[in-house]
Amino acid sequence: MLTGEEALSFLKKEMKSHPSLAFLDGAGMSTASGIPDFRGQTGISRVASRYGLSYERLLSIDELNEDPATFFDFYWNFLVHDKAEPNAAHRAVASYEGPIRVITQNIDGLHQKAGSKDVVELHGSILRNHCLSCESAYSLDEIPHRGIPRCPKCGGIVRPDIVLYGEELDYEALSDAEEILEESDVLIVAGTSLRVYPAAGLIYSSRAKAKILVNAEPTPLNSFFDAFVQGDVASILPEVLK
Repeated sequence: MLTGEEALSFLKKEMKSHPSLAFLDGAGMSTASGIPDFRGQTGISRVASRYGLSYERLLSIDELNEDPATFFDFYWNFLVHDKAEPNAAHRAVASYEGPIRVITQNIDGLHQKAGSKDVVELHGSILRNHCLSCESAYSLDEIPHRGIPRCPKCGGIVRPDIVLYGEELDYEALSDAEEILEESDVLIVAGTSLRVYPAAGLIYSSRAKAKILVNAEPTPLNSFFDAFVQGDVASILPEVLK
């Protein structure tokens, strides 16, 4: 596997020689927008300790059902960043001139805000919400960003359309992601630890001629890739997606 300057040169070369690109990303894509990742120094796993619970428990369907007050207190304080703006990495992906299809594990909607049109959201989005009782749909702007949001029609709890721990990923989103990975010539995976399944396992659906990882740190699946470019995705991606 190529690393360092060789990996960066390989990535630039592949961008010129292959037409279709699959782009899979994770939390590291949005840290430059002020959104914390899960395992960093200021990440979600650390702030969860204030509640005396793991973030997996706090963001689980069981917590939502059994203690919605704690669930939403954590959710509003640490997962919703509605003022965040796309960073240079999002803008680079959105402005890429060749065919590009995005698969994201993020729930922030920043790819679409940057202008990307073809985006598969594996874990849903905070921008979409629905009532657990009557199924009425609400945008993030239509519900209060504090406490337990209630449906104005029936009084039921309004939950975000994100995949919680204990829930399965949406079958259609998984199917779309697998199709993208099977059909693309180049795969770039960026800003993800590749530790969260089943999303991490999706890379094995790829039939790409070139597979490149761009991340701040090595991952357990580094050996799968042809090249590993280590560094800040917000600095690297604008340089290569021209």
